[in-house]
Amino acid sequence: MTTVHTERGYSTSYTVEQPAEDVYAAVLDVRGWWTGRIDGPTDELEGEFTYRHPPQHYSRQRVVELTPGRRVVWRVTDSRLAFVSEPGEWTGSEIVFDIASVADGTELRFTHLGLVPDVECFDACSTAWLHYVNGSLRSLITTGTGLPDPW
Repeated sequence: MTTVHTERGYSTSYTVEQPAEDVYAAVLDVRGWWTGRIDGPTDELEGEFTYRHPPQHYSRQRVVELTPGRRVVWRVTDSRLAFVSEPGEWTGSEIVFDIASVADGTELRFTHLGLVPDVECFDACSTAWLHYVNGSLRSLITTGTGLPDPW
């Protein structure tokens, strides 16, 4: 597992034994790994879905790129984070899942562009992404079951 904090955004990656198509399918099964209420399509290009985890989080994502077995990109079009002074911090950011076949399986690289150390939610949001992407999504990919929300 690699976790990197860059000026572009928060990024983390890992390799699993499963093929790229399985990793891609798990990423699209957002309800299977991201705990909260999700309304709308998560697997349609230009589709929009909302994520709610009351009372702390609301966001609306537009699916702006779907490349089967390779890449998924969401653009956050609206957000309200109740635990920071600027509730719209996520608005305009992009959430990227890059999938690549490698010698020992498939690498998943997650990047939240715009989630940088100087935004107020960086610590809480990067910790949450670590749980959801490296824990819950990885479990969904490798076992078929996502992990429950610890919060």
